[in-house]
Amino acid sequence: MQAQEKQEKQEKNVIHTDILVIGGGVNGTGVAVDAALRGLDVTLCEAKDFASATSSASSKLVHGGLRYLEQYEFKLVKEALKEREVLLKKAPHIIHPLRFVLPHARHLRPVWMIRIGMFLYDFLAGKMSLKKSQKISLVNTLEGENLIDDFSVGFAYSDCRIDDARMTMLNAQQAKAHGAKILMPYQCVEVKKVKKLKEVKKAENSWQAKLVNDKGDEVIVLAKAVVNAAGPWVADVIHDVLETSSKSAVRLIKGSHIVVPKLYEGDHAYILQNADGRIVFALPYGFTSEHDNEFTLIGTTDVNYQGDPRDIAISQEETDYLCQLINGYFKSKIAPKDIIWSYAGVRPLYDDHAKDPSKITREYHLELEDDQGELPVLSIFGGKITTYRTLSKHVVDKLIPFFPEMRACTTDKVATPGGEASSFAEILMKLNAAYPWLQDKHSYRLASSYGMQSIDVLKDATSYDDLGICFGYNLYQKEVEYLIEHEWVRDIDALLWRRSKLGLWLKKDEVAQLTQWLEKHLNKGN
Repeated sequence: MQAQEKQEKQEKNVIHTDILVIGGGVNGTGVAVDAALRGLDVTLCEAKDFASATSSASSKLVHGGLRYLEQYEFKLVKEALKEREVLLKKAPHIIHPLRFVLPHARHLRPVWMIRIGMFLYDFLAGKMSLKKSQKISLVNTLEGENLIDDFSVGFAYSDCRIDDARMTMLNAQQAKAHGAKILMPYQCVEVKKVKKLKEVKKAENSWQAKLVNDKGDEVIVLAKAVVNAAGPWVADVIHDVLETSSKSAVRLIKGSHIVVPKLYEGDHAYILQNADGRIVFALPYGFTSEHDNEFTLIGTTDVNYQGDPRDIAISQEETDYLCQLINGYFKSKIAPKDIIWSYAGVRPLYDDHAKDPSKITREYHLELEDDQGELPVLSIFGGKITTYRTLSKHVVDKLIPFFPEMRACTTDKVATPGGEASSFAEILMKLNAAYPWLQDKHSYRLASSYGMQSIDVLKDATSYDDLGICFGYNLYQKEVEYLIEHEWVRDIDALLWRRSKLGLWLKKDEVAQLTQWLEKHLNKGN
């Protein structure tokens, strides 16, 4: 009897799946949703939280990458510009058009070079919904009034801004809705090939992965294929978990950003050239309505990095670099004391051996290894937020020989959860019609976070009294309960900095109250 109970317990902790995806960043969750929509059985494991590393530390842009034209990466730029249109239609709640202004610095790139770059950018984009590029005056104009008098001419072009961390989480949510198993926080500590596992009859010709959570609980996953989407840890998974080697290498490049109080009027962004050849963005951030924002996001830096990707923070040198560059362009000056938030992350780029970190390719590289036509393992090197969907498609396409029954990719046609509308204006209009008592800033924040899912957040509420405790700003108990139940929120950082950016608005005592409530609520559920 004891032997039978032991076997039942072992089998209960065993998951059989087609594909095991290691990593809950934008690439990992993108692969999970692509494969799940094609009818495959998918299991995804994430050691910490969705977008807890690189995928929440970007410049929050969906863009073609204007500067990559100088490096002749035309294929990358064309793919990214095409994806910009696809993603804008898929997720109009978390992706919004953004106009960029490039002030012309006479001593740097000449006008003819910028004109050619802008023409190529529009040409490679093909048919697009966004406004095309143009030369503009910076004299007595909104775009120029914020700048020092050195700049009289500029160029304007279009790209988009995105909530990167929410896109990552929404991919996981969509994958789960189509049958994927999401295991978080579970770290993959071992993967090995097995021909037969004694206690489980179905285990022939499988990868056997051991997953462990932060309580020490173990789960065994038996998979026909493994996708290594561990981002900065892709090489660690190859060497330490899979115990194999790779022909490819990853190069970790640190990028840091600072956030300061609103630096200039207008809802446009600036792309700023520096004498060292690099560019830095000044971006409107913390939107409270479609055209009003409270902060300016500035970044990014490009620095080689060799430490632990989780033990990362902006350096004083990077802080000074960003402040000095901004002060060379804007009338309003900033200093380190003006910074209200900063963040840093590492970009796990495919190592093409370029000396300058800014010139390393942003193309992704997929490495597929298989055992005589069986048991594939695919590792992802590089990639960027904008091209995560096509990267994911190419990953799953490479697995077609192993799963010939899979359906065609549909991620270009299926809306991201909450994005089931023709435009953001439609989402906001429907939300305001359903809940006319919502204050403008509140309805905008809900619409730009949850889209059509705002109705799932508010449910049958008819007034603010129905939303429960107000934790500060416009965050109410009903929303927090939704985040716990539907968005895997387990701690205050996930809530305030990844599922939302409300950490910028809540006061210290409000954060303390929310933390206490959250811990009590989570412990009650255990």
